[in-house]
Amino acid sequence: MKRFLRAVLTLSGLCLLIACGGGMVEQGAPPPTFQTLHTFTGVSPDGANPFNSPLLDVNGTLYGTTGNAGANGSGTVYQLNGAGTETVLYSFCSLANCTDGWYPQSNVLQDGQGNLYGVALYGGNTTSANCNNATAYGCGVVYKLDASGHETVLHAFTGGTDGNIPQGLNMDSAGNLYGITFIGGDLNCPIPNPYALPGCGVVYKMDTSGNETVLYTFTGAPDGSFPNCYLTFDSAGNIYGVTVFGGNPADCTQYGQTGCGTVFKLDQTGKLTTLHTFTGLADGWLANGPMVLDAESNLYGATSYGGSLTCMPPNGCGVVFKITTAGTYSVLHTFTGPDGAFPPMGLTGDGNGNLYGVTSWGGNSADCSWSAAFPPPIPASGCGVVFKMDTSGNETVLYTFTGLADGAAPGSAPIMDEQGNLYGNTEFGADYSCTTGYRGNHGCGTVYKLELD
Repeated sequence: MKRFLRAVLTLSGLCLLIACGGGMVEQGAPPPTFQTLHTFTGVSPDGANPFNSPLLDVNGTLYGTTGNAGANGSGTVYQLNGAGTETVLYSFCSLANCTDGWYPQSNVLQDGQGNLYGVALYGGNTTSANCNNATAYGCGVVYKLDASGHETVLHAFTGGTDGNIPQGLNMDSAGNLYGITFIGGDLNCPIPNPYALPGCGVVYKMDTSGNETVLYTFTGAPDGSFPNCYLTFDSAGNIYGVTVFGGNPADCTQYGQTGCGTVFKLDQTGKLTTLHTFTGLADGWLANGPMVLDAESNLYGATSYGGSLTCMPPNGCGVVFKITTAGTYSVLHTFTGPDGAFPPMGLTGDGNGNLYGVTSWGGNSADCSWSAAFPPPIPASGCGVVFKMDTSGNETVLYTFTGLADGAAPGSAPIMDEQGNLYGNTEFGADYSCTTGYRGNHGCGTVYKLELD
């Protein structure tokens, strides 16, 4: 049996009531037990709409972030105890003064002293010309939050060579932080991005004093542009990740994009190797992390689109893939809709050769019919699923969301505790009186627990 290393630990608009969900279960296995631990209300100080914000489990206490609401309307860092009682640890800026960060759509990490670290996509430096995007509130920050709730900005990105719009964080054993920025870096990068701002993104390292070292600057082709979500590390210190565009600029033009993205490896000398260049067809496109690494150095990841282009045409519903460190790429599973559609973020491994993930849509197509209002139009495509997959691509749908008390559109990779329970969050659903989110009255999401045994 292959043994997995857990992936240690994006862009949105580009994540006690009991509810039972549908879906296939393994033959003879008891159905998983689903529990809604917390329903976001958006009523101050509660947050709303967690997305690409995987949870952190510290001895049974969960930590996470929301991109919206809170006391000031700009997102929160929160804590849930084992009973699901929420404590909001920090609420970000009031938009009148966003130097502390805005829209903390990411994970948090904890050091040995109990300090939390994370990123906010916007806020921070509000004077740089490269930060004058549609939000006009800065290029993002890396922050530290101490046990008393005091926030310190470790680094405010300028949108120059240091990067712009940071995403998820990783931490090494010495406490150094690693991350990516979606844009910034090489300001002559020729690949256009949704923000109409320069740069194709960077990979960086930062110490806990905020001193940044840029490890790699993307150029667009053939290395890719706009690194996405989270990085993955091997025991030798190599870094693996994905980009969403770039690679071969001739690909994905049918979707209005310049290239379909890449899978890359970055060694300790700063040399980048492109392991795979996506074509946007059966192999998928718009890849996301984290990937899971097994003991044979095979990587497993997901793409949000591509695969079967007849599923939610013209984009496709995404795939789960395997790639060796030599670059041999294979599709393990192609989503078709009932089994899930649009995995928004990477995978989690359980140490026994199984992969776990979520899809934002798909499942029971009768649910979440309001999703048709989302641009680009998505038909009544279901509220999403939690799935389990072996390394041969055999999928089991563990839970199918209904959009009711359980939530809708899970947007973050699940995490697993020592007992084998999964925890995650949904971006929408549950409390439909919550209208503080950025997508109107579709609910503000949940935190859930899924007991597999």
